[in-house]
Amino acid sequence: MTSLTDGTDQLLYGWGRTAPASSRVLGPARLEQLQQLVTSRPARGVLARGSGCSYGDAAQNTAGCVLAPVTDTVVDLRPAAGTLYASASVTFAALLSAVVPHGLLLPVLPGTRHLTVGGAIAADVHGKNHRRDGSIAAWIEEIELLDGQGELRFLSRTRDPEAFFATIGGMGLTGIILAATLRLAPVRSSLLNVTARRLAGLDAVLAALEEAASLYSVAWIDTTAGGRQLGRGIVELGDHLPQPEPMAEPARLGYRQGRLLPAPRLPFCPVTPWSARAFNSLWYRKAPAVRRGLAGLAEFFHRLDAISGWNHALGPAGIVQYQFAVPAGEDRVIVQALRALRDCAPFLGTLKRFGPASGAPLSFPLPGWSLAVDLPAANPRLGAVLAALDQRVAAAGGRVYLAKDARLSRPAFEGMYGDLAAWRATRARLDPAGVFRSDLGRRVGLC
Repeated sequence: MTSLTDGTDQLLYGWGRTAPASSRVLGPARLEQLQQLVTSRPARGVLARGSGCSYGDAAQNTAGCVLAPVTDTVVDLRPAAGTLYASASVTFAALLSAVVPHGLLLPVLPGTRHLTVGGAIAADVHGKNHRRDGSIAAWIEEIELLDGQGELRFLSRTRDPEAFFATIGGMGLTGIILAATLRLAPVRSSLLNVTARRLAGLDAVLAALEEAASLYSVAWIDTTAGGRQLGRGIVELGDHLPQPEPMAEPARLGYRQGRLLPAPRLPFCPVTPWSARAFNSLWYRKAPAVRRGLAGLAEFFHRLDAISGWNHALGPAGIVQYQFAVPAGEDRVIVQALRALRDCAPFLGTLKRFGPASGAPLSFPLPGWSLAVDLPAANPRLGAVLAALDQRVAAAGGRVYLAKDARLSRPAFEGMYGDLAAWRATRARLDPAGVFRSDLGRRVGLC
């Protein structure tokens, strides 16, 4: 993997399958090979790619080089120190399988176990406990980064903090993340106590999330309800058991992924405004007013992963996920979004309460609220509706999540993320020739 004649030409998609891109795909590679590739400065640039979990074009580089996987997988658990060293291409599923039997857990678990370590850092991922524990940035001890001059750097909060925070949430545009050292959290059980409450409107859902004392909290929102039922949903709270449950987990602790169900690959989109309303209404009405029980890690954190390839079940046009965050006190934007999207066949919505931001310039979470809505990309009205929502989110001091984005314009991006002069200066220092590029970066003006 030392020249552009290596690798294969492939058509790459994001998870939403809306913007395919043809690239030269290479990897895994040794450090010396990566250094040779970077210093050769390919005409259309280089981008590291994880598992392709970004919905849009964040992990695509049209007509350029894409490293997928970047490296071989390496996992080095250090139980005494409560840390883990992992190469960038290791998935969260592999990490959880390695650490949970030792009574340890990654403190931040995103919504899919297929995400890689490198992708998680590049997107500064968050979980259902952001209000308490922040994003993954709070748990990174060190990042191994190959910069645009082929130099291997070891980044931390005390060693080049500007480069450290520019890389976290930097969408792979500061260099190739090779590996990272992460702090872990102790757990005594691989089960959680879960309480779910059905609530009749958005005010009640927001209040329940605001008052939640549990470690984990999230709400499923009926994105099709209107009137006094607007924003009705099911709030789910979770906490780790303080001790193992002998009957439910007689063996050692573990991350058990369960049996996969195949999703059909349909030639049409089954989601219409009518079917979306029917599905959401049924899901809401069949839920009990209060439900308490135990859930395993995979069931609680990675429910959708139980359906293999579910993104193919919504037809060839794919999916758009619109996820935005707005500051506390700006929940009126959530109301506006739910009203605007009702006729665009929204079929899945989740709401979270966010805590303090990580300090990384391109990190998504900010203190306040986050709403994520999945929509069929084929809807002809969707582009105009989302463009209007972009303006409302930006005016409220909010932002759209780049890892989920497939269509944000450069002016809208600049209105949300503000002055990035310091981030651009750090990127120029790390990559003076502009080797690292992506379709997302070109679209919003980051590269």
